[in-house]
Amino acid sequence: MTSNDRVSSFTETHLSRRRFVKGVAAGSLLCGLGAKFPLAYAQNATPYSANILQGNSVDLRIAAQRVNFTGTSAMATTINGSLPAPTLRWKEGELITIRVNNQLRVDSSIHWHGLILPANMDGVPGLSFDGIAPGETFTYQFKAQQSGTYWYHSHSGHQEQTGLYGAIIIDPKEPEPFRYDRDYVILLSDWSDEDPAITFRKLKKLDHYYNYNERTVADLWRDISEKGVLQTWRDRQMWNQMRMNDRDISDVTGSSYTFLMNGMTPAAHWRGLFAPGEKIRLRFINAGAMTFFDARIPGLKMTVVAADGQYVQPVSVDEFRIAPGETYDVIVEPRANQPYCVFAQAIDRSGYACGSLTPDEKMLAAIPAMDAKPVLSHADMGMGHGEQHAEPAAQSTHAEHGSHQSHGNHAAPSNSTNNGVTLDSNNPLIDMIAQNPQYRLDDPGVGLRNNGRRVLTYADLRSPNHNHHTPAVDREIVLQLTGNMKRYHWSIDGIPSHHAPPLQWRLGERVRVTFINNTMMNHPMHLHGMWSELETGDAMRLPKKHTIIVQPGAKISYQVNVDAAGDWAFHCHLMHHMMGMFRVVRVA
Repeated sequence: MTSNDRVSSFTETHLSRRRFVKGVAAGSLLCGLGAKFPLAYAQNATPYSANILQGNSVDLRIAAQRVNFTGTSAMATTINGSLPAPTLRWKEGELITIRVNNQLRVDSSIHWHGLILPANMDGVPGLSFDGIAPGETFTYQFKAQQSGTYWYHSHSGHQEQTGLYGAIIIDPKEPEPFRYDRDYVILLSDWSDEDPAITFRKLKKLDHYYNYNERTVADLWRDISEKGVLQTWRDRQMWNQMRMNDRDISDVTGSSYTFLMNGMTPAAHWRGLFAPGEKIRLRFINAGAMTFFDARIPGLKMTVVAADGQYVQPVSVDEFRIAPGETYDVIVEPRANQPYCVFAQAIDRSGYACGSLTPDEKMLAAIPAMDAKPVLSHADMGMGHGEQHAEPAAQSTHAEHGSHQSHGNHAAPSNSTNNGVTLDSNNPLIDMIAQNPQYRLDDPGVGLRNNGRRVLTYADLRSPNHNHHTPAVDREIVLQLTGNMKRYHWSIDGIPSHHAPPLQWRLGERVRVTFINNTMMNHPMHLHGMWSELETGDAMRLPKKHTIIVQPGAKISYQVNVDAAGDWAFHCHLMHHMMGMFRVVRVA
């Protein structure tokens, strides 16, 4: 699709630059919830609170709208004229009715990310339903069976990238296990003026098109001074033989993206008011299409109280990594009468989103410098080298890979480089096979190791309730995450999604899913319709998640109660990976 096709495929709504800044880019996107003070707002904008829709009956209108985040006008996909879409606030136990009208010239859809609901309400075209045709209205109806922080987005084409995403808050029936005085959504996203279809075509032609972090002569001399000539030569030889770049961290970078916090650029600067001594709940949601964010608030400890909408045992951290699709709820308690920067730098350090928690909307916090650009290690290439990391308790299981059956304990190290699953090194869709993938639950990940801050890892996550299952699992399914960067092709088990049969799961069974990442990219894997109970080291307190980061060259496992009949999507949540790294889970 060309840029002209993209524009012609929408019903355009023309806004002047002044009206846009006042309406969409600034005040309409603040997501302040239950604040004691008036909502904060950006300079030259009026306060806005109507973007929070409460109640169990909602009307949403999908349409096209011109926006201007960068000084250049571009087309966005909005809901009720807002980008991000309105925050939806419901109550646990309610029957929710949502009427979605599509005013685009192409089909659309909404997926309710992380919500447990009937398969025909999940919002995935081709699986759940046919999609919402232009001019048509589809009515979603389901019971709010859970509480917490979630979000919603389009599952059609590239509409999520162009603005069709918003927050969901479900208030619990029972009192929460923590107290707070003020409540804000921090919705992170990545915006590009470029048509996402053009972005994808560029990546197919040149995988590092947006990577401006290539090695230089200065880097070579620094490596020689730190490692010596021989080790530097060996390192360069290894990467050259693999035809890979140890600085290839993100496919799409700040060279194309402007990073947003609640729909606001760093220049517009989101603001959330507080009074010193108050406890503030921040609901972080990563609605980015392709960007992992590393979030921190210099000068404040964050107490993580929920992951992907579900309570966890509180853990105090300085920083956490959040993948596309994930959510984290944290409590902070600013005591000084000063602003604090809410800072979320992209994983490749090519840019950031930011805002201020402040006692006065005119007081803005200083923005910290970004960290050094990260470099992949041998461990990230799946070489392992015997590093000791936290790993889940061993579980005897029956492992399954497609039609291949094997018996073994996949929680323990295996002498087989692929843990019983054979990958064809001659497969043109595979350019790397991890030789010694390890569980790295206590590894914060590339760019966050040994940075002097307390960084959250998956090993820190524990359910507040005992949830031991006997027997633990009925069988294990091993899924190899595979890709070829030069071809920019992503797959599972080296098989593209359109050639892969559905994964057949039996209603009522409990399966263990083990991912092995044979690529040098992080992949946030998202299972629709059922909880993923992550093995973090304590079999009695498995935390529930719906999106799991699988680190480069690593493996990770979780358990699933197969309790929802139907066809469910199972995929990487990076938009340009999802087409290939996708499976249908058929539960019957």
